[in-house]
Amino acid sequence: MGRVGRMTASGVDTDLEQRAINVIRGICMDGPQAANSGHPGTGMALAPLAHVLWTRVMNYDASCVDWPDRDRFVLSCGHASILLYSMLFLTGSSDLTLDDLRNFRQFGSKTPGHPEVHHTKGVEVTTGPLGQGFGNGVGMGIAERYLRSRFGADACDHYTFVIASDGDLEEGVSHEAASLAGHLKLGRLVYVYDDNHITIDGPTELSYTDDAGMRFESYGWHVDRIGEVANDTDALEAALRRAMAVEDAPSLVILRSHIGWPSPKFTDTEQAHGSPLGEDEVRATKEILGLPPDETFYVPDDVLEFYRDMGTRGRPAREEWEKRLASLAIDKAAWDACIDATGMNGWSSKLPTWSIGDKVATRKSSGACLQALVDVVPGLIGGGADLTGNTGTVIKDHGVQSADEPAGRQIYFGIREHGMGAVMNGMALHGGTIPVGGTFFNFSDYMRGAVRIAALSEAKVVYSWTHDSIGLGEDGPTHQPVEQLASLRAMPQIRVIRPADANESAVAWQVAIESNGPTALILTRQDLPVVLTPEQAQGLRNGAYVVAESDGVDDPDDDLDLVLIGTGSEVSVCLDAKPLLESDELKVRVVSMPCWELFALLDDDAQEAVLPSDVPTLAVEAASSFGWDRWSDDSVTFDHYGASAPGKVVLENFGYTAANVAERARQLLDELDEGD
Repeated sequence: MGRVGRMTASGVDTDLEQRAINVIRGICMDGPQAANSGHPGTGMALAPLAHVLWTRVMNYDASCVDWPDRDRFVLSCGHASILLYSMLFLTGSSDLTLDDLRNFRQFGSKTPGHPEVHHTKGVEVTTGPLGQGFGNGVGMGIAERYLRSRFGADACDHYTFVIASDGDLEEGVSHEAASLAGHLKLGRLVYVYDDNHITIDGPTELSYTDDAGMRFESYGWHVDRIGEVANDTDALEAALRRAMAVEDAPSLVILRSHIGWPSPKFTDTEQAHGSPLGEDEVRATKEILGLPPDETFYVPDDVLEFYRDMGTRGRPAREEWEKRLASLAIDKAAWDACIDATGMNGWSSKLPTWSIGDKVATRKSSGACLQALVDVVPGLIGGGADLTGNTGTVIKDHGVQSADEPAGRQIYFGIREHGMGAVMNGMALHGGTIPVGGTFFNFSDYMRGAVRIAALSEAKVVYSWTHDSIGLGEDGPTHQPVEQLASLRAMPQIRVIRPADANESAVAWQVAIESNGPTALILTRQDLPVVLTPEQAQGLRNGAYVVAESDGVDDPDDDLDLVLIGTGSEVSVCLDAKPLLESDELKVRVVSMPCWELFALLDDDAQEAVLPSDVPTLAVEAASSFGWDRWSDDSVTFDHYGASAPGKVVLENFGYTAANVAERARQLLDELDEGD
């Protein structure tokens, strides 16, 4: 049956439409003016485009903004947020009020300077750094096509609309995402490039003379250069519908607009881009538009009634979709698991386990977990940034995502780390998929902008970052991470998990699937001994836990002499150092601490039970020392770059041996004794 009831504004009085568009322009001036901060010009210029999208083109129901089969809208140029807030308020697609618009950019308001998903109802993605929304749209297109191909057009059949600016196209992430989208031949993606020739510095010609149309044609996009029609609603609608008709390629509609139009002083100037127009200029512009010059946030009743009516026009399609879905002959358990971003009943029982003494790199054990979960966590889809086999992100026997296999679960992202991160965010926030993306841990820096947005957005993504230390060996300092662990631990709202062995990596996958927000798996290239039983490894859920302790410890405060904390590959080193210290008649506890963030969630008593405050503590980690003073008295870490040699040799030369850890522990105890 597929899609039904595309919305149209046929029969609407043209005078009412024009007044409605001008009301949008008025709000776009008033919001930044009231805040004395913001970007009025883009909203003013694109008010007709927004009007056409929300009243003639997009399929949505303002009374049910999380309807899974709604069209998605992404404002990649998030600085123009007042335009989005205007449409959400006017159509009733949010709980925004006029007072919320008046509080634009103010502390605690629902209308922050850039749109934030989960903060403002109706906002699909968090866009701030330019280019991120561009990549998000590509991810939404992948997610929509995957769900449509797997469950049928009667369950999923919608479009993603993106407004992008010069800044979005200049940022490198857009190149990566656009190239991938063209390669995948993603239809249902309609991007409008607002070619207004203005940036904060001034005319784009200062730094940007690309032919965007030729560039996107080379990527395999359908390109439509529609020129000077920013105020022609019929021409805008026709262009959007032409793009929607293209099923075998993403579309870029290039629109020449005039920022700040019709401001007498600031049309086509950088002043209209990044600053309020000023009260006198706002008044003069409102007079041109036929708006009350001295009334702010003017929304007459008939305009509001018109937009609210437009906001409900998708309700019949949504209600029909709900009835249709209930009767579809699809795997409902798989559909529900996709929509809920979780696994089907009993999914965690499919995870593999390993025996003490086995030797396996955590990148390989993680890859085995991914393969084991793919049938019971139907939303799992992803791959690597060219390093698919290296990063344990191979998904066998489930197809390769492409125009020929649109339900394929394996994505070859190519050498596009930043683009991969932004695409993953779009896939997760679209709903229906849990994206997985892998690269070498050192190259997580290349995707950091998207990772930060994932954390801010609480996007449920899984990063498989491998080759996690100097233990990767011969590739040397350019590939060996040093500061990455500390920098990511400093980022709020992301779980950074460095498993000690294969069984901990399986529990890490459980945590990733069960939890909201992003999870970073930090995994080894080199084989590690399995030192924990599957039952012991469940302690990972607490972030840190006791894995071994000397005999005869009844009261840790009185009997313990030392706690060794290890993460990842260094847990086994700590376990090997333990008997060396016990030979000195010291009583030692070994703690695995795979995830600081989970441990920080425990109350003080629970933390004290693992890391007694009166017992000397030495942390061991093949990375920077930064931050370890929070948990330990000293650390075996390194604050310099690595070296090119076999991994075992590098680790030994930088002190990651049982003998050196034992010696450093003795030195710590001696120093503390001298201090007493």
